[in-house]
Amino acid sequence: MQTSTRDRIVVAAARLVQRQGYVGTGIKQIAKEAEATLGSVYHFFPGGKEAVAVAAIRHSDEEFAAILREALDSEDDPAAAVDACARLLATALRESGWVDGCPVTATALETLGTDSEIQRACAAALRGWQDLVATRLMAAGLAADDARELGGTVISTLEGAEVTAQVTRSEEPLLQAGRQLARLVRTYR
Repeated sequence: MQTSTRDRIVVAAARLVQRQGYVGTGIKQIAKEAEATLGSVYHFFPGGKEAVAVAAIRHSDEEFAAILREALDSEDDPAAAVDACARLLATALRESGWVDGCPVTATALETLGTDSEIQRACAAALRGWQDLVATRLMAAGLAADDARELGGTVISTLEGAEVTAQVTRSEEPLLQAGRQLARLVRTYR
């Protein structure tokens, strides 16, 4: 299946930001990785690097949301489903050689303190993931307020555990987080 030039640019930017961060990724490098001209990048993204980054964040958001949905749907028990998410992230991170962490978190941290479209895209991604978890928990019978609060806790914990796993080059922080989050979810049932 052939992809459009714009799609290649977005995917290349998402992968580069995931591995090197927003600050460490240049527009020329994005063009090269996407096998596109610099003119094409500016044609599709007249706002330059920030516009490409926003599209990359939105792409990464959708990509992770699909993975999260699959993991949450992999188990009937919501506690086991949350643990499955952590295990899936741990495996993927290890298999990437500890470099393919969350591009949303990486970008959000690098652009803290700005009121930018990038920050808004990162915040929307995190809220969306929390909502996915909350929806799954409500479908399992948890009260809406509890499910929303737990959804936030699950995503915050997994994001922090993923950073810790990358830094320590160990799956254990994510595996621990998954076990403890599962225990927490069980207390609500």
